[in-house]
Amino acid sequence: MRSFRIGSAFGIPIKLDLTFLLVLPLFAYIIGSQVGIWVGTLNDLFDAGLALDGMSAGLMPYVLGTVAAIGLFASVLLHELGHSLVARRFGFPIASITLWLFGGIAQLSEMPEDWKQELYIAVAGPIVSIALGVGLYALFYVIPGGGAAANALLFVVGYLAITNLALAAFNLLPGFPMDGGRVLRALLARTRSYARATQIAAEVGKTFAILLGLFGLFAGFNIFLVGVAFFIYIGASSEAQQTLMKAAFEGVRVRDIMTPRERLHTIDAEDSVATLINRMFRERHTGYPVMRDGRVDGLVTLEDAKTVNEVERDAYRVEEVMSTDLITIGPDDDAMTALTRMQESGVGRLLVMDGDELVGLVSRTDLMTALTIIRSSGSLDNRPEATGAAADGGRGGNGRDPRPNELR
Repeated sequence: MRSFRIGSAFGIPIKLDLTFLLVLPLFAYIIGSQVGIWVGTLNDLFDAGLALDGMSAGLMPYVLGTVAAIGLFASVLLHELGHSLVARRFGFPIASITLWLFGGIAQLSEMPEDWKQELYIAVAGPIVSIALGVGLYALFYVIPGGGAAANALLFVVGYLAITNLALAAFNLLPGFPMDGGRVLRALLARTRSYARATQIAAEVGKTFAILLGLFGLFAGFNIFLVGVAFFIYIGASSEAQQTLMKAAFEGVRVRDIMTPRERLHTIDAEDSVATLINRMFRERHTGYPVMRDGRVDGLVTLEDAKTVNEVERDAYRVEEVMSTDLITIGPDDDAMTALTRMQESGVGRLLVMDGDELVGLVSRTDLMTALTIIRSSGSLDNRPEATGAAADGGRGGNGRDPRPNELR
């Protein structure tokens, strides 16, 4: 969902996801409705002697719930800042910290592959939570009791002391990509490759997610735990796939897998849209680089052509319907960089440019075909002379473009 910036800390943008605005009132309500349970817990654990009377009347429980919920998410923010500041110390920029439905996410530009760096970054968050929990526990005994205001303050401080320690403990469980899962990967990477360590940690994380989800289902149908389990499972699968692909594409450049210029089908900017449609039908392409005076001028797709009425297609030129917002990559860039750029831009192909010169085109089909060959043979050395789009001018192995709308 969409997020919006609310400020920054240590130069790191702080954002709120829209789901946070949904879950904060829910947490406030849950905490407020359980004030009696929490007062009993604090009295048992801390021998606090809190009186429930002044905290259970009228709207007071929900005021306490709101303050405690805000304090909880502030604690999560500090937890993520712990990760972020250590990561930045190692030279990894932090794009932002986002508070959302399941807590917080520090968005690193890339994950460290040095096991020591990942270990330090992973444990930094729980260390902050433990420090907060211990500090709040100590503060609990400093605050003088006796009045209604003091009791309310003791309630919030005691609640946050317990939940910060619980937050640290939960995050250290081996549910990759949670903190504990990253600690596990870091320790595994001491004696294994980063990709293999990721694979093992991801399998452990997915098993943990399944068990957590089952516990959430059968322990009173706790929808929050089920949601966390789903998030962990998807996150573990996604990061493992990305890491294995990055390892497989190590040393592979875009020029190794692209369709070279001499095999690439193009169209002239001054051709009519009717000519474009006819070529698409004959050649079974749904997108072309558009050339003018030997240089690439834009991209045109079937969707662009369809914006022109059939009876007017002879009168319209390709240049009038093409897209000039070109997403490109260099021939010497990494293959994984090409895939990341496609994912970030929501396209299925990239023009390969050497300066201002078009030298080829690389598609997601090319990348997936190359990945399959690498995994089966260990390298690209044994690949056919043309793979993926190179075999048929960018359409994919079956001669038809499987992604007609991803050129833009």
